[in-house]
Formats: sequence, C-alpha cells, structure tokens
Amino acid sequence: MKTLLIFMLCFMITNVHAEAPEHGFVKKSDSGTLQAWSADKSKWTDIDSFWQDFVQKNDAKSWGITDTYPNYDEVKEFDTLIIELKQGTCLMQFYHARWRRANDVQRWHDEFNEYSACPYVFD
Repeated sequence: MKTLLIFMLCFMITNVHAEAPEHGFVKKSDSGTLQAWSADKSKWTDIDSFWQDFVQKNDAKSWGITDTYPNYDEVKEFDTLIIELKQGTCLMQFYHARWRRANDVQRWHDEFNEYSACPYVFD
C-alpha cells in the first residue's frame, strides 16, 4: 500500500511539472538570455522571434521596424510597429488611441517590459 501511494504521488508530481507554460511566459535560458514560451509553436523562442510571430499573426497592419512613429491619422487600432531606440527595440501596439508596449495590451509576462528598449519607450 505504501509503495502504491509513493507511485501515485510521483505520477501526480510528474504530470504537474510536464504541463506547458502559459503563452508569453518568460524565463532565462541556460546561457542567460531571455526566452518566451510560444504556445503556437510549443517551444521556447527568443523575445525578438516571439514578437515577429505575433506581428505576422496579428490581423492589423505592421509598420515594420522604425525609429519614428507613423502619422497618427494613418494608424488604426491594433496596428503594430517595432520601435528602434539607442537602447534596442520594443514591440508597440496601437490601442485605445495611443501607442502602447504590446505587452501592456496583450498581457504577456512582465519581463517583456524590461527587455531591450521597452523600459525607455516613454522617456
């Protein structure tokens, strides 16, 4: 009976640990770089690839990678752009009449807002 109980506990623990992370969850790889879980691809990917995948799947216009924002009158809800600053890049999404970090709209892991240029986009 004791052996059966131990076996059942091990099985339950294994099943809990085998569950995939939530889409957009961020962790550090063994080499120290940030990676995001892509539920669509069922694998860990670097943040920039995660952003590119989102841009491609998004049904709105992408303004590409740029260091300037497009004309306000030309932008529509959910459009995206990757803003390029001296600190790096950050995926932005137009939402409720203004540009926001895509993570603030999509609500992925908080680490996205600390990645590359994302902490500096509103300076």
